[in-house]
Amino acid sequence: MLTTFNPAELPRALQHILDRDEAAAAIADAPTLAQIPRRSFLKIAGAGSLALGVFPAMAQAPAKGEAAGLKPTEQPASFVEISPNGEVTVAINRLEFGQGVHTALPLVLAEELDADWSKVRARLGGNDAAYADPRYGIQMTGGSTALKHSYTQYRELGARARAMLVAAAAAQWKVDAATLRTREGFVLGPNGKKLSYGELAQAAMAQPVPATVVLKNPKDFRLIGKPTGRIDARAKSSGQQSFGIDMHLPGQLTAVIAHPPVFKAQLASLDDAAARAVPGVKAVLRVPVDGGGEGVAVIATGYWPARKGREALKAQWNTDAVEKVDSERQLAQYRELAAQPGARHFDADISALDKAPRHIEAEFSFPYLAHAPMEPLNCTVQMSETGEAGADLYLGTQFAGVDGMAAARVLGLKPEQVRVHVQMAGGGFGRRGVGTSDYVVEACQVALAARRAGLNAPVRMVWSREDDIKGGYYRPMHLHRARIGFDERGKVLGWDHAIVGQSITAGTMFEGGMIKNGIDATAVEGMREPYPLPMRLTVHHPKVNVPVLWWRSVGSTHTAFVMETLIDEIARSSRQDPVAYRMQMFGDKHPRHRLALQLAVDKSGYGKRQLRAGRAWGVAVHESFDTVVAYVVEASVKDGRPVLHKATAGVHCNLAVNPRTIEAQVQGAALMGLSMCLPGAAITLKDGVVEQSNFGDFAVPRITDMPEIAVHVVPSAEPPTGMGEPGLPPLAPAFANAVAQLTGKPVRKLPFDLA
Repeated sequence: MLTTFNPAELPRALQHILDRDEAAAAIADAPTLAQIPRRSFLKIAGAGSLALGVFPAMAQAPAKGEAAGLKPTEQPASFVEISPNGEVTVAINRLEFGQGVHTALPLVLAEELDADWSKVRARLGGNDAAYADPRYGIQMTGGSTALKHSYTQYRELGARARAMLVAAAAAQWKVDAATLRTREGFVLGPNGKKLSYGELAQAAMAQPVPATVVLKNPKDFRLIGKPTGRIDARAKSSGQQSFGIDMHLPGQLTAVIAHPPVFKAQLASLDDAAARAVPGVKAVLRVPVDGGGEGVAVIATGYWPARKGREALKAQWNTDAVEKVDSERQLAQYRELAAQPGARHFDADISALDKAPRHIEAEFSFPYLAHAPMEPLNCTVQMSETGEAGADLYLGTQFAGVDGMAAARVLGLKPEQVRVHVQMAGGGFGRRGVGTSDYVVEACQVALAARRAGLNAPVRMVWSREDDIKGGYYRPMHLHRARIGFDERGKVLGWDHAIVGQSITAGTMFEGGMIKNGIDATAVEGMREPYPLPMRLTVHHPKVNVPVLWWRSVGSTHTAFVMETLIDEIARSSRQDPVAYRMQMFGDKHPRHRLALQLAVDKSGYGKRQLRAGRAWGVAVHESFDTVVAYVVEASVKDGRPVLHKATAGVHCNLAVNPRTIEAQVQGAALMGLSMCLPGAAITLKDGVVEQSNFGDFAVPRITDMPEIAVHVVPSAEPPTGMGEPGLPPLAPAFANAVAQLTGKPVRKLPFDLA
């Protein structure tokens, strides 16, 4: 269920929350990014399908001052194709892996193009410069930035294409272009004249690309803001959609890799005779794997013989030179670190803490988490045999440009010789956006080794579910420790806080912009704000032999839980309503938080409706990626197990481009947030080996765990903010706060442990 308010029901937020992407400048200036090729990736597809614009396929980017001085990201040629039958195909500068950009970005462009929505299609871009994030300057999908960064870009692309179509019609009719108008795929002229976009596409290519365009008044929107079904819904719901794992090229071979059981370990010995004897196995090759380790690639005619060959390997591993992580010892080490001096993020005066009349001392622990997308990692590499030298990569990637450059380094090619064909991906949650390009590099190592072994064929490298869950790049394990002093009215007098956890940006291209004074900004995002708290925050980033990465909503996966459960605990301790306490803390400085929380409260019936016996309310609100989401939930505890029955969300994401996508994203994010709470939702290690391997021992929610979810959106005309991730962070603390109401004990560990 999704609703949007009538603007008269709530006052609009006073101002747009400015973009706070701290890494933008550093990323744009990173020296490795200068290698990104600036050729046009768009090719005219089929007879008569025309790309609008003045730049031919494979052309270099225009020099400054030429063709109206537009950047590659501003050229309609790379983004809009119009066929004679009027179909409009829009290129997407992101990976579509469930978040809905395959519909949202075409919707924005089609609005300004004034296209017939029933004829709009979409395709994924690649590692061409045109498909770089217009703010960051690299091809990336992450940080809930698709609409936040490309909303104006795609509107302008549509407006430029529309202006060229109108100019072509004006030239044909010999009239002033200002006298013409457009409507749903047609240019309308005097005396009832009209021409379809398909009829005008070829002539429009000869028109200059306008440097500036006037965009629609939002009151004239036909598409933006209306609940719209997804372009890819039919293919995905009917099983017809192809994903990266479905890639099949002529003569293609399939490879699986035996990775070391401990990260970065080396092979001590290998007996591959039984593997080579498996029918269909073509080669067994030792290859470098991520982090400097060594693995064994089994290459075969298909996935099943490759996997059977891997199972037949007799490999011994040397783990003497690598750290063998043990989760229990690691937690003890983190506790020791939390008590030591460290880098300071906030350094408020907390001298009144010890003298405060009331105190809370709390320790929170959060385990490693695997991303566990439905489609495991995969990458197909096709190296050229004749003709143009280079390689083609087929995969669902969040970093097409970065992965293309990593492939070039492994294959001994120039970056412009690697063509990345972005495929639909079956989820990812951050795992397909890795600074090291780990699985892409491994696929290229296998393809290179296969070529040297005489196998001149495309190679599809596929991870199994077990590989995916045991393969690292987890959400880091974290420990929080807090000492809080407050008075009888709940006023916090001092808050001493420590966070211990690995940095996810250290050693990556994001380090320069994200690590300051030794503190990774992703580890502390969401701390303190929006509450006016006198907090001293100390951070420790130990180095651990476990690869870590962002996980949907990044640092907010743990900081939101800590902040929102502690705020609730202070409210309960001072005998205040949790909603009223938060509203008082917001004051007049956080109108978007106030509006989102009030909307969730009003729609849920909180404080007005009597709950069933054995149920309790839980509340939490959190801002991430410039979007505020509040939850009011109903929960119970049955046979010692917490049960989430209902969640009501209030969302402030500024302009709701497609309310249906917002509803879907909040539903999915809430379910993923719930996944952190359920028993078995943890990755643990013993003697360096990951103990979990599949959904039997790494829990994910079942359909019976799914609560009833209602999503409500605060109306706004401000430019849209992110929606892929913000629905996740406040779900777990809202659930935990309800459980604490029922049990009388705060929840300070994920997954929940009510023992």
